[in-house]
Amino acid sequence: MELWDLYDEDRKPLNRTKPRGSVLEPGEYHYVVHVCLFNPKGELLIQQRQPFKKGWPGLWDVSVGGSVLAGETSREAAIRETMEEIGLSIDLTSIRPHLTVNFDVGFDDFYILESDFEISSLTLQEEEVRAARWASLEEILMMIDEGDFIPYYSGLIHFLFENIKAYGAIIK
Repeated sequence: MELWDLYDEDRKPLNRTKPRGSVLEPGEYHYVVHVCLFNPKGELLIQQRQPFKKGWPGLWDVSVGGSVLAGETSREAAIRETMEEIGLSIDLTSIRPHLTVNFDVGFDDFYILESDFEISSLTLQEEEVRAARWASLEEILMMIDEGDFIPYYSGLIHFLFENIKAYGAIIK
């Protein structure tokens, strides 16, 4: 059974855990991570969730995503999830999340990386990932409008694409 560490609204550890997928009480939060992998052409690797997967079955999503497990840091979870879901080893040494999005019961850290690899080199996790491919900003926005992609706010998708080689909120 996988466990989540619990945090308060200020991200301070509550020094408690709950089984993954549990209903969290008011004042309990957990971490999720997403890794957004871009190729040198500026396309985002997207993955299609398996049709039997709980939550957004059959829809397309950003490259990698998953819950941070008890005892892990956000960075460790991002590395683990990337290896588990698509079989790709990434180096996040000294890399912090580019963005954290708050949601009802947690914090979602987004890591943005540029990498050059072939889709054929990936090993997709059969239990979670049905397919993977590269997509442009315009393609993803169209897929969201058509209901084929997880319904992220378009501003978030724009942010991911605009920050492929940037870090922070100031143009340097």
